[in-house]
Amino acid sequence: MDNGLKGNGKNAKKNGNKDSKLRIDKKWIITIILWTILISGSVNLLSDVLLRNVNILVAFIILIFIIFVGIIFDIIGVAVTAADETPFHAKAAKKIPGAKIAVKLIRNADKVSNFCNDVVGDVSGIVSGTVGASIVIKVIAVFKNINITIITALIGALIAAATVGGKALGKSFAMNQSEMIVDKVSRIIYLIKKER
Repeated sequence: MDNGLKGNGKNAKKNGNKDSKLRIDKKWIITIILWTILISGSVNLLSDVLLRNVNILVAFIILIFIIFVGIIFDIIGVAVTAADETPFHAKAAKKIPGAKIAVKLIRNADKVSNFCNDVVGDVSGIVSGTVGASIVIKVIAVFKNINITIITALIGALIAAATVGGKALGKSFAMNQSEMIVDKVSRIIYLIKKER
């Protein structure tokens, strides 16, 4: 009879852990949705304001910057997933700046990669498409006899190639240099927190 009670107690604990994990996941999903709305809305608004009165060259520079941000965050997301936390425990014991942050990042790799790869990465992809459309409009305004279909396809293909190619290069770099990337990112976060 005691064994049955013990078994039920273990099952209750397991179910309790599952319930709390589900609650955390729901909270995270709501948080990430709100962050996505905030970041996407802000970046879209900012890019729209910036692109309104700039020439084609500046519009291309803004586009390259947005693609670059997406690639950088993709690298961070992959690196955090691939990194091992063991070396950072030794650094944390020596009180090296950012080491504790690195451990937290690695322990929360699913959330960090979700934010970096999905939120920032996808928002960058959407915004770069919007910026591409603005560039098409600017090109058509300057070169009135240009074929709209060809220029739209060409700019779309360039954006896709730069994004996919950049992320492919970034992923292999992130896998090979994961600890170095996590170290640098955690030091930056440490400095930002210290400044506050």
